[in-house]
Amino acid sequence: MNEFTSGFWPFYIAIVTVISIIVCAVFLYSQQSAKITLKGGKVDTTGHVWDEDLREWNNPLPNWWRWLFYITVVFGLLYVVLYPGLGLIRGYFGWSSGRQYEDEMKKAEAQYAPLYQKYAAMSVEQLAADPGARQIGQNLYLNYCAQCHASDAGGSKGFPNLRDNDWQWGGAPAAIEATIANGRRAVMPPFGQALGGEGTKDVANYVMSLSGMAADPIRVAKGKPLFAANCAACHGPEGTGNPALGAPNLTDKSWLYGSAEPTIIQTIGQGRNGVMPPWKDRLGEEKAKLLTAYVWGLSNAPAK
Repeated sequence: MNEFTSGFWPFYIAIVTVISIIVCAVFLYSQQSAKITLKGGKVDTTGHVWDEDLREWNNPLPNWWRWLFYITVVFGLLYVVLYPGLGLIRGYFGWSSGRQYEDEMKKAEAQYAPLYQKYAAMSVEQLAADPGARQIGQNLYLNYCAQCHASDAGGSKGFPNLRDNDWQWGGAPAAIEATIANGRRAVMPPFGQALGGEGTKDVANYVMSLSGMAADPIRVAKGKPLFAANCAACHGPEGTGNPALGAPNLTDKSWLYGSAEPTIIQTIGQGRNGVMPPWKDRLGEEKAKLLTAYVWGLSNAPAK
């Protein structure tokens, strides 16, 4: 994608823009003189004829139409002088969408800072029980989180459900707040080469048996020692997981990527790489805390 971010494109945009404005002005100027001429007492035409006698006269463009386009030419010239319409020149006003966004965010922060400070001294549990705080948290969730976790927080393939009590990194308020603020990177290394095709299927069937799913008993027996040798270090000897490492519990019925045998085989053989981006720079401490309270309250019943 580097070819789309090189220094060539600003010059390309500037040249095309200037030439387009000039060509439009020259064309309009060429149309300002009358072209009605008489040849043998007949009006000159363009040569287009329809229905045997319907001819197109070679009349000039209406003045109101030409002046309307002259106005657009003048507007275009003024725009590229005042604003960064050429890509190379910032314009007289020095406007940019990034600066406008930053100015609007600063204005919003100044406007809503007292409201956020009101909730700063409250705990996550207290915020989750406060209707006003939960409403703000829900708005933050819909703006920043719903794209991945769905508007109802039910999640989707590769993005966890936030309404249940299954937490890969821990469901305590402090753990959720750390996840939102700092992000997470969940890496499941590929074991396909180490286990081989049959060994991968054996481990997959053993993992399926941990959560009570139907599995091949022969493969379950073969997969158990392979699981102990390759998987127990992260998921624990019983497969109950380790929140400190982000290793999920394999004994429940919550599956981030799906519980079908081919999907589990793919996860073991090829690995997974899940990323939760950090939001502390975008949200700030107060907003992150309000969002934490909303997410925590989805799977907990805060005291009124």
